[in-house]
This record gives sequence, C-alpha cells and structure tokens, in this order.
Amino acid sequence: MEISNIRSTGSAAIANAAARAATTVPQADEGFKSFLDSAMSNINETNALLHDSEEEQIKFAMGISENTHDLSIAAAKASTALSYTVALRDRFIEAYRELMQIQV
Repeated sequence: MEISNIRSTGSAAIANAAARAATTVPQADEGFKSFLDSAMSNINETNALLHDSEEEQIKFAMGISENTHDLSIAAAKASTALSYTVALRDRFIEAYRELMQIQV
C-alpha cells in the first residue's frame, strides 16, 4: 500500500466508513456464540486454576515444594476464579428465570 492512498483519504471517506461500521449489526447467532465461547473459556480457565491449586497443595504435602508463597497464590487465584464463575452462573440462572416468567 502506498502512502499516497492514505493522504487522499478525506474526512468524508472516514465518516462513510464509520457510518457503515455503525450500521453493521452482528447476527443474533454470532452474539450468542461469542457469549457462549466466552463462558466456556471462563469455565476452562477456572478449572485450570483449580487444578494448579491442587497440584501446589500436593507438592507442598509431599515435601516437593517448601514455598508457601506459590501455594497461597495458587489458592487465591482458584478461589477468586471460582467465586467469579459462581456469580456468573447465579446471574445467568436469575436471567433465565426472568425470561421464563414473561407472559407471551
């Protein structure tokens, strides 16, 4: 791409591009798919952090690791991730119940 193309771009072209981007609405399936993918990655990350915490506990119990700092960090990360995941689940269930009570 030549730099001369960039110089010829006027504010009208930028405004048109912004208007086209604003009118582009993602499909409902894509929005739900991205939400579901995000939720699944959150669950997978929480599981990984819980697994790391368990590994640190086992290492410490077996005497392989004497570093309590790593153990406490892994436990705190796992606890925070689990709390966040449970809060998301609760909000999702609450939203589902509200949707089910809507009179059609």
